[in-house]
Amino acid sequence: MHPDSPISATLVCWGNAWLAGRTGLDEAADRVERQAGPQLVATAAGDVPLRSVLADLRGEGLSALRLALPVAGDPLGLTGPPPFNSAAVDAGQAVTAVLPGRCLGLVPAPDRRGSSYAGVRWSVFEASPAAPDLPSLAEAEHALALAMRAATDALLGVEGPAQGRRPVRSDDEGLAPGYPARAHRVAALAARLAAVLRLADDRGLTSGQVAVRSQALRELDRAVRRARVAAHHAITELV
Repeated sequence: MHPDSPISATLVCWGNAWLAGRTGLDEAADRVERQAGPQLVATAAGDVPLRSVLADLRGEGLSALRLALPVAGDPLGLTGPPPFNSAAVDAGQAVTAVLPGRCLGLVPAPDRRGSSYAGVRWSVFEASPAAPDLPSLAEAEHALALAMRAATDALLGVEGPAQGRRPVRSDDEGLAPGYPARAHRVAALAARLAAVLRLADDRGLTSGQVAVRSQALRELDRAVRRARVAAHHAITELV
């Protein structure tokens, strides 16, 4: 799955809203499908619709869904084991389903069949029940503000050729009902900054300018990913 796809984030926020009683299962599943088409989960019995798997997991005591947005060297939201971590890093995203005494990892991949069918197929992994070390929403918001200022200061000193302005468009539709206002604000800012990062262009810069710029953008990307994860987990802090 392309790391820029918000499909894992969409599943986490609408799935947690469903678990918190703020929306129904059908609405949550419909929102995920609206984002990326039909959703199937690979099981021992074959591919099963995501909404059926979620209903079954709820019967087993599913209490929360966690978002992971890892990159190589920064396994954000992951606690192992290696097979799950590796698949999640390759995809740039994953979801952890929290069950009594255990966790399951869900990793998305594009599911294309023929010329017209396009959806998502989720692979299932055993995941460590340990809670990941993640910032609180307040900590993530503060770190994001600092990273924005630092990146702005660094990039102001990097002069390059004039670039035409390109529109910034985020594919993230925002959080589900039940999330606090602060989480909505942080998620919206993080999604917009993630879109800005995708438009970054090094053309016309010297190697030294590229190095300065790349470091600033890496630090901003790290703060953006942490802010997005913290915002998507904020509803679980209310219960």
